[in-house]
Amino acid sequence: MFKKIGFTNKWSVISFFLIILILMPSVFILIGFFNPISDTWLHIRRYLLKDYIYNSVILVFFTGLFSIIIGVSLAWFVNAYDFKYSNFFKWGLILPLAVPPYIGSYTYVGLLNYTGVIQTFLRNNFELVLNQSYFNIMSLSGAIFIYTIFLYPYVFLITHAFLQKQSASLVEVSKTLGKSPISIFFRIILPISRGAYVAGTTLVVLEVLNDYGVVKYFGISTFSTSIFQTWFSLGDINSAIRLSVYLMAFVIIVLFLEKLSRGGKQYSYSNTKIKPLKAKKLTGWKNWSMFIYAFTVLSLGFIIPVLQLIYWSIISYGKILNMNIIQTVLNSIGVSLVGSFIILVAAVIIANTVRIKKNILTKNYARIAVLGYSIPGAVIAVGVMIFFLKMDNFIQLISGQNNMLLLSSSIFMLIFAYLIRFLAIGYNSVESGFNKIGTDFHEASRTLGNGITKTFFKVDLPMMKPALMSGFLLVSIEILKELPLTLILRPFNFNTLATRAFEYANDEMIHESAILSLILIFISVILVYSLTYIKKKGR
Repeated sequence: MFKKIGFTNKWSVISFFLIILILMPSVFILIGFFNPISDTWLHIRRYLLKDYIYNSVILVFFTGLFSIIIGVSLAWFVNAYDFKYSNFFKWGLILPLAVPPYIGSYTYVGLLNYTGVIQTFLRNNFELVLNQSYFNIMSLSGAIFIYTIFLYPYVFLITHAFLQKQSASLVEVSKTLGKSPISIFFRIILPISRGAYVAGTTLVVLEVLNDYGVVKYFGISTFSTSIFQTWFSLGDINSAIRLSVYLMAFVIIVLFLEKLSRGGKQYSYSNTKIKPLKAKKLTGWKNWSMFIYAFTVLSLGFIIPVLQLIYWSIISYGKILNMNIIQTVLNSIGVSLVGSFIILVAAVIIANTVRIKKNILTKNYARIAVLGYSIPGAVIAVGVMIFFLKMDNFIQLISGQNNMLLLSSSIFMLIFAYLIRFLAIGYNSVESGFNKIGTDFHEASRTLGNGITKTFFKVDLPMMKPALMSGFLLVSIEILKELPLTLILRPFNFNTLATRAFEYANDEMIHESAILSLILIFISVILVYSLTYIKKKGR
């Protein structure tokens, strides 16, 4: 039966069922959209929905704009110029990715409030008592600052990698024509790197729409906060589903605009002789200006928050250091390792199927595999919860035990949500690895009589190790920092570093959240450095 519909091997069969599983939560959300309308939804649509849309648009637009300005400029500076510690900044400027935005928001509120370091210093040393509104970061503009300073590395990382591969001939020709550095940047660099920084900005936008911690802590009404409130505070799952559909529509519009902004333009070279850009040595005030700019951004996005967390940890460690924190760390590492492994296995199966079996069905596998990352965590959580409740109802019907919740109360539900949310990251890494090794060795092994599975383990896997390790580390970082999915779908009495730090801060116990936040950041920094090391060795 499977062969009749194009399934000629185990890989294609498993891939098909994986794709069906990934689609099921979204299908249940779309079906739930047609449930009867409640009074809660009528109230939301009439009085609140426009605020959700307005706040989301403002956050997305200005965070994206400022991330482009910071990310692209820094990527160009570290590639084109040799200034003080520029080699360090090439990977150091990625470090803010290790700090989840919601943790960063806690540190800046603590720094800027009345009892924080800044105002205390001004009062004690200069006897200044300033208007508190000047230090109020808990606003839309404050959220934009938080998102920008902790998410710009997405733009920086992708643009930096793109510019590393660009030929110096473009810049050299422009210089011979008398173009200034500013003119070269705006007329040459920005157009050719549009695809790179637009892709990075899209990731930033998707992270903003997915976030729950910052907007909840700052009291800003967005789709994510409204889904949580409607579901858990008001107990109206149908209205939460409708909000999820609206948020999915908002994401689709963002992705459409991203594709439209590229304008169908492509830039390529007519030959393979590409001379890498040589960094220009800077001296004097130009050298120090670029160093100060890069160091300021790194300080705002990493150094200052970490120093604040270290200070809070010193004054609160006696209350937190106990056996519970060890269990929390083990929970975080455990779900991260298990989730990353399962995601990489699924990504390998689907990507290998797409590579060796080209038909109408498998052409859409790649699109479905990366769909989850464009869906905010709160939406995925709603869909996964409905899907698993339906499965539990089916199990109860078969077993005859009406009180049994086998799947919807297990850690498996959370891991499955991670699979949907972060499969795109693992898939892209695996796909890039397959693209690098090509199909020549694979086809040679098949002609010698080896099957697909044996060929993969004997031929493809050894050459794929750098790509698989990179994908594993990337997924691990994202799972460690993930908040909305874990908050909603975790089993009873199950905490991770992210959820526990959020709960402490949400209960106005910011000092107590510091150690947990530091541990989370420390693990993430190790993973980020390992990732850059692997990429550098495999360049």
